[in-house]
Amino acid sequence: MPQSAAFPIFTMEAMAMMSTLGSRIGIGIVTLTILLGQLQGPLSAEQINVWPGKPPGETAALPPEADTSGPDGRNVAGRAVIRLGNVSTPTLEIYQPTAAANTGTAIVICPGGGHRILAYDLEGTEVAQWLQSIGVTGIVLKYRVPARSEEKRWEASVQDAQRAMSVVRQRAADWGIAADRIGIMGFSAGGQAAALTTLLKDRQYAPVDDTDSVDWRPSFAALIYPAYLVNKERDKLVPEAVVDATTPPLFLVHAFDDPVPCESSVLLHLAARRAQRPAELHVFSTGGHGYGMRRTEDPVTHWPDQLQAWLARNGWLEQNSN
Repeated sequence: MPQSAAFPIFTMEAMAMMSTLGSRIGIGIVTLTILLGQLQGPLSAEQINVWPGKPPGETAALPPEADTSGPDGRNVAGRAVIRLGNVSTPTLEIYQPTAAANTGTAIVICPGGGHRILAYDLEGTEVAQWLQSIGVTGIVLKYRVPARSEEKRWEASVQDAQRAMSVVRQRAADWGIAADRIGIMGFSAGGQAAALTTLLKDRQYAPVDDTDSVDWRPSFAALIYPAYLVNKERDKLVPEAVVDATTPPLFLVHAFDDPVPCESSVLLHLAARRAQRPAELHVFSTGGHGYGMRRTEDPVTHWPDQLQAWLARNGWLEQNSN
C-alpha cells in the first residue's frame, strides 16, 4: 500500500463512559445497544488525515479549529452538541468493532452543519459508536468548513468525501473491511455531500497520488434529512443529483415538517424508482431537523432501527466470508 494513502496522527484510548451513562440509561434500545457495545469492546478510534498535504484549492489560512457552540448553543435531546468550525485539515476517525463482531461492512459518516460547522458528535461520533456496536466500522469524516465556494458550497465537502472513500477502500484490508461493502451516510448538509459523492460521475479534483486511482463510489448510501438537493420550487432535483442505472441502493429519512424540505428525500426516491434502482424512504409526519440519533418519544428519532433492519435485509450485517 502506498504510504500516501493516509497519515496516522494518533490513536485515542477508550473514551470516558461513566460520565454519560446516567443520561443515556432508559432512552431506548438503540442507546442501550451503544452502551453495550462500549462495555463489550474497546471504544477507541484511530484518526488519519484524508490528504497527504493541503487539500485542493486551499490557500487562505483560517483561525484555529474549535467548538463554536458556546454556553448558549442549542441542545438536542437535552444534551449539548459539538459544533466544529474552521476545519482546514480533513480527517477520518475510525471506530472498528471487535474482531468477533466485525461484519466487514463500513460506513463513512458526513456530519451536517449547513457547510458552516460540523455537528461532530450528534451526527458523527455518536453514529460511529452505534455502528461499531452492530458490527459495522463507523468512520467519521471531518470535512472542510466553512464552505470554500459560495457558488458550489458543496464542493470542498464532496472533494473530501470522494478522497475519503478512496482512502477507506485502499485501506480496507488493514481495517478488516470488505472493499465492496463500504457505504456512506450523511446528515443535512453532510447528506448533500454524501448524496453527491454517490451520484457524481467525475472526481471533483485533480488526482493527487495513487489513492485517487481507487474507486470512490459507495456500495450504498444512507441519507438522513439531506439538504440542498432540490431547486427553489422544490419540484426538481438539482442538476448535480442524477440518478441512473449505476446508482447504488439508497436509504432515506426525513420529517414532513422539517424546515429543510423533505422533497430532497422524496424526489431522490422517485428518481431511484424511475431508474429502477433500489431505495427505501421513510417520511415521518413530525420531527423537525437536526436530531441525529438521539432518541426521544418522537418516532422519527427511531430511524436507526429502520436503518439496521435495512442493512440486515441487504446482507450487510452478515459476517463477510471473504
